[in-house]
Amino acid sequence: MTARLETKTALVTGAGSGIGRSVAESFAREGARVIFSDRDRAAAESAAEAWPTAIAIELDISDEQSVAHAFEKLEADGFAPDVVVANAGVQLFGHDAKVADLDLDVWKRTIDINLTGTFLTVKHAVRSMLGRGGSIILTGSPTGLNGEGQDFTAYSSSKAGIHGLGRTVAAAYASEGIRVNTVVPGYTETPLVTAISGDEAARAAIVSRIPLGRAGQASDVEGIMIYLASDESSFATGALFRVDGGMTTL
Repeated sequence: MTARLETKTALVTGAGSGIGRSVAESFAREGARVIFSDRDRAAAESAAEAWPTAIAIELDISDEQSVAHAFEKLEADGFAPDVVVANAGVQLFGHDAKVADLDLDVWKRTIDINLTGTFLTVKHAVRSMLGRGGSIILTGSPTGLNGEGQDFTAYSSSKAGIHGLGRTVAAAYASEGIRVNTVVPGYTETPLVTAISGDEAARAAIVSRIPLGRAGQASDVEGIMIYLASDESSFATGALFRVDGGMTTL
């Protein structure tokens, strides 16, 4: 069977752990040359070392100089990506809160990394893809669609902004052959959410709101990410793909 991504070069942000690592590894299994990027260089290198066609880079998505330099260097080295997964982000448990209780610094840090960082990743991905096309995939959240994140004002707002960014960029660059789609994972047990997964009552409460009756795993989004990275999805752009166990149907 032909590997579905064997002609692709893919950059995944936040690939040192969690969903980013799982997706980057799945791309490598499907034959892509994969750039594992993370603010934590050691984590990126550890994740990439098992894959002969992979490389690792340090990338701080909240710093435009870091993002711009990364895309310039990748192009110079023959690794200009055909696929970019803008996945890196934070959720500041214990600090993010309902709006009346939210500190401005927590708001700014969350928006700087999640929304501005995604904007910068998409901006330079589009610049890199002009004249040749490509696929950009954003990582959204149910908290940007419904009231699931009522105690996480900054995070929920950042994800809603990402959903809007994806639609806007998809419409702006469809004529250039650049597709932009957003994947919306549900509650997914990764290092990002240990504050929930390590609390039996909190975990049970959130799983009870998932119609399929279980927590998500990072591997649950691999299939849709591979589809959107591949030419099989050539007519898909500007869309939200929910992989949330039915959470947002309630």
